Amino acid sequence: MIDAHLHLWDLQRSNYSWITPELGPLHTTIRAERAEAELRAAGVTHAVLVQAEDSVTDTEFMLDVAAAHGWVAGVVGWVQLDDPALAQAQLDRFSGDPAFRGVRHLVHDDPRDDFLALPSVRTSLGLLAERGLPFDVPDAWPRHLTATAELAGALPGLTVVLDHLGKPPHGKPDLPRWREAFAAVAARPNTVAKVSGLQVAGEPFTVAAIRPAWETALELFGPDRLLWGSDWPMTLLTAGYAGTWEVMSQLVGELTAEEQNKILAATARRVYGLAANS
Repeated sequence: MIDAHLHLWDLQRSNYSWITPELGPLHTTIRAERAEAELRAAGVTHAVLVQAEDSVTDTEFMLDVAAAHGWVAGVVGWVQLDDPALAQAQLDRFSGDPAFRGVRHLVHDDPRDDFLALPSVRTSLGLLAERGLPFDVPDAWPRHLTATAELAGALPGLTVVLDHLGKPPHGKPDLPRWREAFAAVAARPNTVAKVSGLQVAGEPFTVAAIRPAWETALELFGPDRLLWGSDWPMTLLTAGYAGTWEVMSQLVGELTAEEQNKILAATARRVYGLAANS
């Protein structure tokens, strides 16, 4: 199995300004050894590390971890997308590392509502498409989910990975609006969606709570275009790694063996260009 969405961070190495003491168990350095123990306990063999900060330092940190730990199948890092010349130079640099498999930007923390439509960003994302690198979009609802569909339409050669199913508002009145925007993303053939980050702080993480979003994802994307990620250690605020996997394994277990393999490994290998033995 491949966990397609896992975070690590070193508070001594970079700022991670969003990781404040109020976040309790997250306000500490999260090391590779701790993550590996969680993976092994759940029977997960490999993971994709995903950026937790819009910085070169964070990307360098993850690539260093990947070089030292064989369970890291790949790294989704960051480049300066709103500066195409700098993005080009950073891509030239990072692409020399075989672990560098994609790019993400924390759009939900960016003050620019139109970030994904900026001409400079579109130019940089065109560079990703040329290199066969996918682009992850986190926490897209409500500001960026419609823009994600528009981006995928404008750059059909770019694989767009919608993290966390676009952050569906579980049980909220605006769930139908999320579904409409989510469906628009799914209608673009160059998009895939991660079944990850569905936990909501202060609310129980259960099969019943997650099933509506899960079934919508299966309906609109299908198993061929879904991949699973734990979003650990963010899950320390709710069910932890084991509790999150327990819920997801029940839902995934309702599918055929072939469909399970796609969501738990094959789609991640295809999207991120991972080694066949990962």
